[in-house]
Amino acid sequence: MDKNISSRDGTSLAYESAGRGPTIVLVSGAMSTGATVAPLAAPLSERFRVVVYDRRGRGASGDTAPYAVEREVEDLAALIESLGGEAALYGVSSGGALALRAAASGLPVRHVAVYETPYAMSADDLEERARYTEELTAALGEGRRGDAVELFLRLTGLGEAVIEGARQSPMWAGMESMASSLAYDDAVMGDGSVPRELLSAIPVPVLSIAGDASPAWMREAARAIAESVPRGTYRTLEGQTHMVEPDVLAPVLADFFAR
Repeated sequence: MDKNISSRDGTSLAYESAGRGPTIVLVSGAMSTGATVAPLAAPLSERFRVVVYDRRGRGASGDTAPYAVEREVEDLAALIESLGGEAALYGVSSGGALALRAAASGLPVRHVAVYETPYAMSADDLEERARYTEELTAALGEGRRGDAVELFLRLTGLGEAVIEGARQSPMWAGMESMASSLAYDDAVMGDGSVPRELLSAIPVPVLSIAGDASPAWMREAARAIAESVPRGTYRTLEGQTHMVEPDVLAPVLADFFAR
């Protein structure tokens, strides 16, 4: 990240941009930095100015306590203002929930696209999210950063053998370093249910996307988002999972953002 701005509360936010044209800000999800979504910036930058940034508490950006979801919306507001006062947003996973909240709050946003924002679609899933929030809060409060990462990986559906392998990998230290930001994404997701009232307040076009090789509930959640906003479109990408291929996603986003 080669540029910095200050958010309303003084938190330093690191970002970089590529390309020329209408501005698109890419919003990463949990356990991610701007670098995670940067591969998508390359194909989009042929037609747009594409901005990736490190959300607060991760990467090269700073952090300021106490955390509130409103501070992350202010981060996007500061970023958009510094980029000329208007932008489109693309958010992946829980980053999609943040992008949707930003649009609902009245930020100068032209379009919003989200990929597999993981809202819970059943009572059992909502109970699981509540347990996760409780256990995550306890783990972070007691400084058990590794346990917090494990909780998140289990929530994503990874098996114990895979999690144990991750613990032994060189990536684990970096994952632990971002553990505190898991609470931020958990807060952005609210209780885990589709926030239909909030979504109904979004005045701009919204494209909600899922991979057709992802679990059925993720497609259901994506469809629910599109149905809850006044100007929503739902679409699936053939053969794609939660780890969507940038070269498959980029043309779909480019077509939507160019409208």
